[in-house]
Amino acid sequence: VKERGFTLVEMDTELWSEEPTPSASRHGSQDGEISELTKESWELIKAPYVKIYSIIKTQTMSADGSDEVLPMSEEFRRAFYSSAAPSLDIELSPPDLVGTTEILTDYHRECLCRHLPARAEGYAWTLVFSTSQHGFSLNSMYRKMYKLESPILMVIEDTDNNVFGTLTSCALQVSDHFYGTGESSLFSFTPEFKVYNWTGENLYFIKGNNESLSIGAGDGKFGLWLDGDLYLGRSESCKTYGNDPLTPKIDFVVKTLECWAFVSS
Repeated sequence: VKERGFTLVEMDTELWSEEPTPSASRHGSQDGEISELTKESWELIKAPYVKIYSIIKTQTMSADGSDEVLPMSEEFRRAFYSSAAPSLDIELSPPDLVGTTEILTDYHRECLCRHLPARAEGYAWTLVFSTSQHGFSLNSMYRKMYKLESPILMVIEDTDNNVFGTLTSCALQVSDHFYGTGESSLFSFTPEFKVYNWTGENLYFIKGNNESLSIGAGDGKFGLWLDGDLYLGRSESCKTYGNDPLTPKIDFVVKTLECWAFVSS
């Protein structure tokens, strides 16, 4: 492996890092041998992702035929991050729900489960907060998520029956500054399902206090904003996600709001 210039990595995210990671920090590569577990894992992954594999192979070969990792092309980004799952005919079952939902249908769950971060996959969705059960209070939401270590799927249905929301990279909390990571996203099912991922323009992922909660920002506009009573909200285009407004009307009234976490039972 070392003679051919390859380095064994244990995390898929390392493959797309813009900065090279020292090989010494990657456990398992010091002896130059690929473990049987790694071999088996690759064989399991390669078969359903054969189309993506062919794109990787094309994009990582330089003009003179030597092995050289090139920047990920836009074609590969689209194939891997957005359209890969449907195009490869991979069957994804709707996740189990621990708790009662008044919003999510099987269709909603099937769409959303394709866009979860890797560390949220395979877990049942556990209801941690619902306005129907816990009241319309932002402070109550914070309390329900205290010390919770999990991404959060917030789903909202407004009084016009539009369904939309956000996936945050961590539990929601009171903060003087923006927090979160690029795993966060916005989504809407109106008029059709669409996910808005991080654009890389800024780091304004999440910011909340006792009076309001903001998801995504830029130029004084918020991708999703809720007041302290979880009653009034607003959605505008923001630089963080490059999104369209999540609702036909910029301002909306919350009918039901649910927050789901990804934790083992």
